[in-house]
Amino acid sequence: MFKLRRYLLDHLGPGLITGAADDDPSGIATYSQAGAQFGYAMLWSVFLTTPLMVGIQVVSARIGRVTGHGLAANLRDYYPRPLLVFVVSLLLVANTINIAADIGAMGEALQLVVGGPAHGHALIFGVLAVLMQLFLPYSRLAPVLRWLTLTLFAYVLVLFTINVDWLPLLKGTLLPPLSLSGDYLMLLVAVLGTTISPYLFFWQASQEVEDQRATDGDEPLKDAPGQVRRHMRRIKIDTWVGMAFSNAIAFCIMLTTAATLHEAGITNIQTSSQAAEALRPIAGNSAFLLFALGIIGTGLLAIPVLAGSAAYAVAEAMKWPIGHGKSLTEAKGFYFIITVATLLGVSIDFTPIDPIKALLWSAVVNGVISVPIMAVMMRMAVRPEIMGPLTIRPRLQRLGWFATGLMTIAVVAMFASMVA
Repeated sequence: MFKLRRYLLDHLGPGLITGAADDDPSGIATYSQAGAQFGYAMLWSVFLTTPLMVGIQVVSARIGRVTGHGLAANLRDYYPRPLLVFVVSLLLVANTINIAADIGAMGEALQLVVGGPAHGHALIFGVLAVLMQLFLPYSRLAPVLRWLTLTLFAYVLVLFTINVDWLPLLKGTLLPPLSLSGDYLMLLVAVLGTTISPYLFFWQASQEVEDQRATDGDEPLKDAPGQVRRHMRRIKIDTWVGMAFSNAIAFCIMLTTAATLHEAGITNIQTSSQAAEALRPIAGNSAFLLFALGIIGTGLLAIPVLAGSAAYAVAEAMKWPIGHGKSLTEAKGFYFIITVATLLGVSIDFTPIDPIKALLWSAVVNGVISVPIMAVMMRMAVRPEIMGPLTIRPRLQRLGWFATGLMTIAVVAMFASMVA
Protein backbone atom coordinates (compact mmCIF):
# COMPACT_ATOMS: atom_id res chain seq x y z
CA MET A 1 0.00 0.00 0.00
CA PHE A 2 2.84 2.37 0.88
CA LYS A 3 4.59 1.57 -2.42
CA LEU A 4 1.39 2.31 -4.37
CA ARG A 5 0.94 5.62 -2.55
CA ARG A 6 4.58 6.54 -3.21
CA TYR A 7 4.19 5.61 -6.90
CA LEU A 8 1.07 7.76 -7.28
CA LEU A 9 2.68 10.73 -5.54
CA ASP A 10 5.72 10.43 -7.81
CA HIS A 11 3.75 10.12 -11.05
CA LEU A 12 0.56 12.15 -10.50
CA GLY A 13 0.57 15.91 -10.18
CA PRO A 14 0.03 18.61 -12.85
CA GLY A 15 -1.93 16.27 -15.14
CA LEU A 16 -4.24 14.99 -12.41
CA ILE A 17 -4.94 18.49 -11.07
CA THR A 18 -5.47 19.86 -14.59
CA GLY A 19 -7.91 17.10 -15.50
CA ALA A 20 -9.88 17.45 -12.27
CA ALA A 21 -10.03 21.25 -12.57
CA ASP A 22 -11.67 20.77 -15.96
CA ASP A 23 -14.80 19.53 -14.14
CA ASP A 24 -15.46 22.92 -12.56
CA PRO A 25 -18.97 24.22 -11.78
CA SER A 26 -19.26 25.76 -15.26
CA GLY A 27 -18.24 22.42 -16.79
CA ILE A 28 -20.76 20.65 -14.56
CA ALA A 29 -23.44 23.01 -15.86
CA THR A 30 -22.49 22.28 -19.47
CA TYR A 31 -22.47 18.51 -18.94
CA SER A 32 -25.76 18.75 -17.01
CA GLN A 33 -27.37 20.68 -19.86
CA ALA A 34 -26.10 18.09 -22.37
CA GLY A 35 -27.65 15.23 -20.36
CA ALA A 36 -30.89 17.07 -19.59
CA GLN A 37 -31.48 18.37 -23.12
CA PHE A 38 -30.36 15.41 -25.22
CA GLY A 39 -30.47 12.48 -22.81
CA TYR A 40 -28.00 9.75 -23.73
CA ALA A 41 -27.43 11.24 -27.22
CA MET A 42 -24.27 13.15 -26.24
CA LEU A 43 -22.55 10.59 -24.02
CA TRP A 44 -20.47 9.50 -27.01
CA SER A 45 -18.66 12.85 -26.97
CA VAL A 46 -16.81 11.87 -23.76
CA PHE A 47 -15.17 8.90 -25.49
CA LEU A 48 -14.16 11.14 -28.38
CA THR A 49 -12.68 13.92 -26.25
CA THR A 50 -10.61 11.71 -23.94
CA PRO A 51 -7.75 10.79 -26.35
CA LEU A 52 -7.88 14.25 -27.93
CA MET A 53 -7.63 15.91 -24.52
CA VAL A 54 -4.73 13.62 -23.59
CA GLY A 55 -2.88 14.45 -26.80
CA ILE A 56 -3.14 18.23 -26.54
CA GLN A 57 -2.37 18.26 -22.80
CA VAL A 58 0.71 16.08 -23.31
CA VAL A 59 1.87 18.62 -25.91
CA SER A 60 1.40 21.53 -23.49
CA ALA A 61 3.11 19.64 -20.64
CA ARG A 62 6.08 18.76 -22.84
CA ILE A 63 6.50 22.36 -24.00
CA GLY A 64 6.70 23.46 -20.35
CA ARG A 65 9.07 20.71 -19.16
CA VAL A 66 11.32 20.72 -22.23
CA THR A 67 11.77 24.50 -22.52
CA GLY A 68 11.54 25.46 -18.84
CA HIS A 69 9.01 28.16 -19.78
CA GLY A 70 5.22 28.36 -20.01
CA LEU A 71 3.22 28.84 -23.21
CA ALA A 72 3.01 32.63 -22.92
CA ALA A 73 6.77 32.96 -22.42
CA ASN A 74 7.42 30.91 -25.55
CA LEU A 75 4.83 32.94 -27.45
CA ARG A 76 6.59 36.10 -26.27
CA ASP A 77 10.02 34.92 -27.39
CA TYR A 78 9.21 33.29 -30.74
CA TYR A 79 6.01 34.84 -32.13
CA PRO A 80 4.77 38.35 -33.05
CA ARG A 81 3.70 40.45 -30.08
CA PRO A 82 0.16 41.11 -31.45
CA LEU A 83 -0.47 37.34 -31.35
CA LEU A 84 0.74 37.19 -27.75
CA VAL A 85 -1.50 40.11 -26.71
CA PHE A 86 -4.49 38.61 -28.54
CA VAL A 87 -4.13 35.16 -26.95
CA VAL A 88 -3.43 36.41 -23.42
CA SER A 89 -6.30 38.92 -23.57
CA LEU A 90 -8.78 36.26 -24.66
CA LEU A 91 -7.57 33.93 -21.92
CA LEU A 92 -7.85 36.62 -19.24
CA VAL A 93 -11.41 37.59 -20.24
CA ALA A 94 -12.60 33.99 -20.58
CA ASN A 95 -11.05 32.97 -17.25
CA THR A 96 -12.56 35.92 -15.38
CA ILE A 97 -16.03 35.08 -16.69
CA ASN A 98 -15.44 31.44 -15.74
CA ILE A 99 -14.37 32.45 -12.23
CA ALA A 100 -17.52 34.57 -11.85
CA ALA A 101 -19.73 31.71 -12.97
CA ASP A 102 -17.95 29.17 -10.76
CA ILE A 103 -18.04 31.32 -7.62
CA GLY A 104 -21.68 32.18 -8.25
CA ALA A 105 -22.54 28.49 -8.64
CA MET A 106 -20.66 27.63 -5.44
CA GLY A 107 -22.57 30.32 -3.54
CA GLU A 108 -25.90 29.03 -4.86
CA ALA A 109 -24.96 25.43 -4.04
CA LEU A 110 -24.10 26.29 -0.44
CA GLN A 111 -27.32 28.28 -0.17
CA LEU A 112 -29.27 25.19 -1.24
CA VAL A 113 -27.56 23.12 1.46
CA VAL A 114 -27.41 25.47 4.46
CA GLY A 115 -29.46 28.53 3.47
CA GLY A 116 -28.23 32.10 3.78
CA PRO A 117 -27.39 34.63 1.05
CA ALA A 118 -25.85 33.18 -2.10
CA HIS A 119 -23.90 36.39 -2.74
CA GLY A 120 -22.45 36.31 0.76
CA HIS A 121 -21.33 32.72 0.29
CA ALA A 122 -19.80 33.65 -3.08
CA LEU A 123 -17.78 36.44 -1.48
CA ILE A 124 -16.45 34.05 1.18
CA PHE A 125 -15.43 31.51 -1.46
CA GLY A 126 -13.70 34.21 -3.53
CA VAL A 127 -11.70 35.51 -0.56
CA LEU A 128 -10.82 31.94 0.47
CA ALA A 129 -9.54 31.15 -3.03
CA VAL A 130 -7.33 34.26 -3.01
CA LEU A 131 -5.94 33.52 0.46
CA MET A 132 -5.15 29.91 -0.53
CA GLN A 133 -2.96 31.13 -3.36
CA LEU A 134 -1.38 34.08 -1.58
CA PHE A 135 -0.34 32.37 1.62
CA LEU A 136 0.09 28.67 0.78
CA PRO A 137 3.56 28.01 -0.67
CA TYR A 138 3.70 25.74 -3.69
CA SER A 139 4.93 22.80 -1.61
CA ARG A 140 1.64 22.98 0.31
CA LEU A 141 -0.72 24.27 -2.39
CA ALA A 142 -0.01 21.41 -4.83
CA PRO A 143 -0.96 18.65 -2.30
CA VAL A 144 -4.10 20.61 -1.32
CA LEU A 145 -5.19 20.77 -4.96
CA ARG A 146 -4.34 17.09 -5.41
CA TRP A 147 -6.53 16.08 -2.45
CA LEU A 148 -9.37 18.30 -3.67
CA THR A 149 -9.59 16.09 -6.77
CA LEU A 150 -11.23 13.49 -4.52
CA THR A 151 -14.35 15.68 -4.31
CA LEU A 152 -15.15 14.62 -7.87
CA PHE A 153 -15.99 11.14 -6.63
CA ALA A 154 -19.25 12.71 -5.41
CA TYR A 155 -20.52 12.37 -8.99
CA VAL A 156 -19.65 8.68 -9.05
CA LEU A 157 -21.53 8.16 -5.80
CA VAL A 158 -24.59 9.95 -7.24
CA LEU A 159 -24.98 7.11 -9.73
CA PHE A 160 -25.55 4.70 -6.85
CA THR A 161 -28.55 6.76 -5.71
CA ILE A 162 -30.48 6.72 -9.02
CA ASN A 163 -32.00 4.14 -11.34
CA VAL A 164 -30.40 3.83 -14.76
CA ASP A 165 -32.10 2.14 -17.72
CA TRP A 166 -29.05 0.38 -19.17
CA LEU A 167 -30.39 -0.65 -22.58
CA PRO A 168 -31.20 2.92 -23.75
CA LEU A 169 -27.89 3.98 -22.21
CA LEU A 170 -25.91 1.51 -24.35
CA LYS A 171 -27.89 2.39 -27.48
CA GLY A 172 -27.52 6.11 -26.94
CA THR A 173 -23.78 5.81 -26.26
CA LEU A 174 -22.81 3.35 -28.98
CA LEU A 175 -25.36 4.41 -31.64
CA PRO A 176 -26.09 8.06 -30.85
CA PRO A 177 -28.81 9.86 -32.83
CA LEU A 178 -26.60 12.64 -34.17
CA SER A 179 -28.15 15.98 -35.08
CA LEU A 180 -27.08 18.97 -37.15
CA SER A 181 -29.43 21.35 -35.40
CA GLY A 182 -28.03 24.64 -34.12
CA ASP A 183 -28.78 23.74 -30.48
CA TYR A 184 -27.03 20.37 -30.76
CA LEU A 185 -23.95 21.80 -32.48
CA MET A 186 -23.71 24.70 -30.05
CA LEU A 187 -23.87 22.35 -27.08
CA LEU A 188 -21.33 20.03 -28.72
CA VAL A 189 -18.93 22.96 -29.16
CA ALA A 190 -19.61 23.92 -25.52
CA VAL A 191 -18.78 20.36 -24.39
CA LEU A 192 -15.60 20.40 -26.47
CA GLY A 193 -14.76 23.89 -25.20
CA THR A 194 -15.27 23.04 -21.54
CA THR A 195 -13.28 19.80 -21.97
CA ILE A 196 -10.43 21.08 -24.15
CA SER A 197 -10.04 24.55 -22.64
CA PRO A 198 -7.21 27.05 -23.16
CA TYR A 199 -6.71 27.64 -19.45
CA LEU A 200 -5.83 23.96 -19.05
CA PHE A 201 -3.06 24.26 -21.66
CA PHE A 202 -1.48 27.23 -19.90
CA TRP A 203 -1.88 25.75 -16.42
CA GLN A 204 -0.32 22.34 -17.11
CA ALA A 205 2.64 23.79 -19.02
CA SER A 206 3.33 26.27 -16.22
CA GLN A 207 2.90 23.63 -13.51
CA GLU A 208 5.57 21.52 -15.21
CA VAL A 209 7.83 24.57 -15.02
CA GLU A 210 6.93 25.05 -11.33
CA ASP A 211 7.73 21.42 -10.55
CA GLN A 212 11.02 21.59 -12.41
CA ARG A 213 12.12 24.74 -10.58
CA ALA A 214 11.00 23.42 -7.20
CA THR A 215 12.95 20.15 -7.51
CA ASP A 216 16.68 20.23 -6.80
CA GLY A 217 18.69 18.90 -9.72
CA ASP A 218 15.89 19.18 -12.31
CA GLU A 219 16.57 21.25 -15.41
CA PRO A 220 14.63 21.97 -18.61
CA LEU A 221 14.77 18.70 -20.52
CA LYS A 222 16.43 20.16 -23.61
CA ASP A 223 19.38 20.96 -21.34
CA ALA A 224 19.24 17.70 -19.34
CA PRO A 225 19.09 14.65 -21.66
CA GLY A 226 19.62 12.29 -18.71
CA GLN A 227 16.25 13.31 -17.26
CA VAL A 228 14.23 12.95 -20.47
CA ARG A 229 13.14 9.31 -20.18
CA ARG A 230 11.92 9.63 -16.59
CA HIS A 231 9.93 12.83 -17.08
CA MET A 232 8.44 11.91 -20.46
CA ARG A 233 7.12 8.68 -18.92
CA ARG A 234 5.77 10.55 -15.89
CA ILE A 235 4.04 13.16 -18.07
CA LYS A 236 2.38 10.43 -20.13
CA ILE A 237 1.09 8.54 -17.06
CA ASP A 238 0.06 11.71 -15.22
CA THR A 239 -1.82 13.13 -18.21
CA TRP A 240 -3.58 9.90 -19.15
CA VAL A 241 -4.77 9.35 -15.58
CA GLY A 242 -5.83 12.99 -15.15
CA MET A 243 -7.75 13.28 -18.42
CA ALA A 244 -9.36 9.84 -18.14
CA PHE A 245 -10.48 10.74 -14.61
CA SER A 246 -11.84 14.08 -15.84
CA ASN A 247 -13.83 12.54 -18.66
CA ALA A 248 -15.13 9.70 -16.49
CA ILE A 249 -16.59 12.31 -14.13
CA ALA A 250 -18.07 14.21 -17.09
CA PHE A 251 -19.68 10.95 -18.23
CA CYS A 252 -21.16 10.41 -14.75
CA ILE A 253 -22.63 13.93 -14.71
CA MET A 254 -24.16 13.57 -18.18
CA LEU A 255 -25.49 10.12 -17.32
CA THR A 256 -27.01 11.31 -14.03
CA THR A 257 -28.89 14.20 -15.60
CA ALA A 258 -29.90 12.13 -18.64
CA ALA A 259 -31.33 9.31 -16.49
CA THR A 260 -33.17 11.67 -14.15
CA LEU A 261 -33.89 15.15 -15.53
CA HIS A 262 -34.26 14.25 -19.23
CA GLU A 263 -36.43 11.23 -18.41
CA ALA A 264 -38.61 13.48 -16.23
CA GLY A 265 -39.02 16.00 -19.05
CA ILE A 266 -36.70 18.63 -17.51
CA THR A 267 -34.59 19.64 -20.50
CA ASN A 268 -33.48 23.20 -19.74
CA ILE A 269 -30.72 23.39 -17.11
CA GLN A 270 -28.73 26.63 -17.07
CA THR A 271 -26.62 26.18 -13.93
CA SER A 272 -24.96 23.40 -11.96
CA SER A 273 -26.89 24.38 -8.81
CA GLN A 274 -30.14 24.29 -10.78
CA ALA A 275 -29.26 20.73 -11.77
CA ALA A 276 -28.67 19.82 -8.13
CA GLU A 277 -32.00 21.34 -7.06
CA ALA A 278 -33.88 19.61 -9.86
CA LEU A 279 -32.44 16.26 -8.78
CA ARG A 280 -33.97 16.44 -5.28
CA PRO A 281 -37.62 15.61 -6.10
CA ILE A 282 -36.59 13.05 -8.73
CA ALA A 283 -33.61 11.21 -7.25
CA GLY A 284 -33.90 12.09 -3.56
CA ASN A 285 -31.95 14.07 -0.99
CA SER A 286 -28.81 11.93 -1.21
CA ALA A 287 -28.32 12.63 -4.91
CA PHE A 288 -29.08 16.31 -4.37
CA LEU A 289 -26.61 16.64 -1.48
CA LEU A 290 -23.77 14.84 -3.26
CA PHE A 291 -24.29 16.88 -6.42
CA ALA A 292 -24.37 20.18 -4.49
CA LEU A 293 -21.31 19.42 -2.35
CA GLY A 294 -19.44 18.31 -5.46
CA ILE A 295 -20.03 21.77 -6.97
CA ILE A 296 -18.38 23.41 -3.96
CA GLY A 297 -15.42 21.03 -3.88
CA THR A 298 -14.71 21.27 -7.61
CA GLY A 299 -15.00 25.05 -7.46
CA LEU A 300 -12.35 25.26 -4.73
CA LEU A 301 -10.09 23.24 -7.02
CA ALA A 302 -10.90 25.07 -10.26
CA ILE A 303 -10.70 28.72 -9.16
CA PRO A 304 -6.96 28.59 -8.31
CA VAL A 305 -6.36 26.93 -11.67
CA LEU A 306 -8.38 29.55 -13.58
CA ALA A 307 -6.83 32.51 -11.76
CA GLY A 308 -3.38 30.91 -11.76
CA SER A 309 -3.36 30.18 -15.50
CA ALA A 310 -4.35 33.80 -16.23
CA ALA A 311 -1.59 35.04 -13.90
CA TYR A 312 1.02 32.78 -15.51
CA ALA A 313 0.05 34.05 -18.97
CA VAL A 314 0.05 37.76 -18.09
CA ALA A 315 3.20 37.59 -15.94
CA GLU A 316 5.14 35.65 -18.58
CA ALA A 317 4.01 38.07 -21.29
CA MET A 318 5.26 40.98 -19.15
CA LYS A 319 8.48 39.19 -18.09
CA TRP A 320 7.47 39.37 -14.43
CA PRO A 321 8.67 36.84 -11.85
CA ILE A 322 6.12 34.01 -11.71
CA GLY A 323 5.07 31.05 -9.66
CA HIS A 324 3.44 29.88 -6.46
CA GLY A 325 6.93 28.88 -5.41
CA LYS A 326 7.79 32.56 -4.99
CA SER A 327 6.72 34.79 -2.10
CA LEU A 328 4.37 37.76 -2.38
CA THR A 329 7.27 40.20 -2.40
CA GLU A 330 9.15 38.22 -5.06
CA ALA A 331 6.24 37.94 -7.53
CA LYS A 332 3.98 40.92 -6.84
CA GLY A 333 2.61 41.14 -10.39
CA PHE A 334 1.81 37.43 -10.55
CA TYR A 335 -0.17 37.49 -7.29
CA PHE A 336 -1.78 40.81 -8.26
CA ILE A 337 -3.31 39.18 -11.37
CA ILE A 338 -4.55 36.24 -9.28
CA THR A 339 -6.20 38.60 -6.80
CA VAL A 340 -7.72 40.90 -9.42
CA ALA A 341 -9.06 38.08 -11.62
CA THR A 342 -10.66 36.33 -8.64
CA LEU A 343 -12.14 39.42 -7.00
CA LEU A 344 -13.31 40.79 -10.35
CA GLY A 345 -15.09 37.49 -10.86
CA VAL A 346 -16.72 37.90 -7.43
CA SER A 347 -17.73 41.48 -8.22
CA ILE A 348 -19.49 40.38 -11.42
CA ASP A 349 -21.81 38.30 -9.21
CA PHE A 350 -22.91 41.56 -7.51
CA THR A 351 -23.79 43.36 -10.76
CA PRO A 352 -26.91 43.12 -12.97
CA ILE A 353 -24.79 40.99 -15.30
CA ASP A 354 -25.81 37.37 -14.87
CA PRO A 355 -22.62 35.31 -15.24
CA ILE A 356 -24.65 32.12 -15.01
CA LYS A 357 -26.55 32.93 -18.21
CA ALA A 358 -23.19 33.51 -19.85
CA LEU A 359 -22.02 30.09 -18.70
CA LEU A 360 -22.79 28.16 -21.87
CA TRP A 361 -21.50 31.02 -23.99
CA SER A 362 -18.29 31.00 -21.96
CA ALA A 363 -17.82 27.33 -22.84
CA VAL A 364 -18.59 28.11 -26.49
CA VAL A 365 -16.04 30.96 -26.44
CA ASN A 366 -13.47 28.56 -24.97
CA GLY A 367 -14.18 26.18 -27.82
CA VAL A 368 -13.73 28.92 -30.40
CA ILE A 369 -10.50 30.40 -29.00
CA SER A 370 -9.04 26.94 -28.43
CA VAL A 371 -8.59 26.52 -32.19
CA PRO A 372 -5.92 29.21 -32.81
CA ILE A 373 -4.19 28.46 -29.49
CA MET A 374 -4.00 24.73 -30.29
CA ALA A 375 -2.65 25.49 -33.76
CA VAL A 376 0.09 27.71 -32.30
CA MET A 377 0.96 25.04 -29.71
CA MET A 378 1.28 22.36 -32.37
CA ARG A 379 3.59 24.57 -34.42
CA MET A 380 5.56 25.43 -31.28
CA ALA A 381 6.05 21.76 -30.38
CA VAL A 382 7.78 20.90 -33.69
CA ARG A 383 10.19 23.86 -33.84
CA PRO A 384 13.77 22.78 -32.97
CA GLU A 385 14.71 26.33 -31.92
CA ILE A 386 12.06 26.01 -29.15
CA MET A 387 12.13 22.29 -28.29
CA GLY A 388 15.73 21.48 -29.18
CA PRO A 389 16.06 17.79 -30.09
CA LEU A 390 12.81 16.93 -28.24
CA THR A 391 10.23 17.98 -30.81
CA ILE A 392 7.10 15.83 -30.62
CA ARG A 393 6.95 12.64 -32.66
CA PRO A 394 4.68 12.11 -35.69
CA ARG A 395 2.08 10.04 -33.79
CA LEU A 396 1.54 12.80 -31.23
CA GLN A 397 1.57 15.37 -34.03
CA ARG A 398 -1.26 13.52 -35.79
CA LEU A 399 -3.31 13.27 -32.61
CA GLY A 400 -2.81 16.95 -31.79
CA TRP A 401 -3.67 18.12 -35.28
CA PHE A 402 -6.69 15.81 -35.38
CA ALA A 403 -7.95 17.43 -32.15
CA THR A 404 -7.33 20.89 -33.64
CA GLY A 405 -9.09 19.96 -36.88
CA LEU A 406 -12.09 18.49 -35.07
CA MET A 407 -12.48 21.62 -32.94
CA THR A 408 -12.29 23.72 -36.12
CA ILE A 409 -14.96 21.65 -37.90
CA ALA A 410 -17.29 21.80 -34.89
CA VAL A 411 -16.91 25.59 -34.60
CA VAL A 412 -17.44 26.15 -38.35
CA ALA A 413 -20.49 23.88 -38.32
CA MET A 414 -21.92 25.77 -35.36
CA PHE A 415 -21.53 29.16 -37.05
CA ALA A 416 -22.91 27.75 -40.31
CA SER A 417 -26.02 26.49 -38.49
CA MET A 418 -26.52 29.97 -36.97
CA VAL A 419 -26.61 31.76 -40.32
CA ALA A 420 -28.48 29.04 -42.20
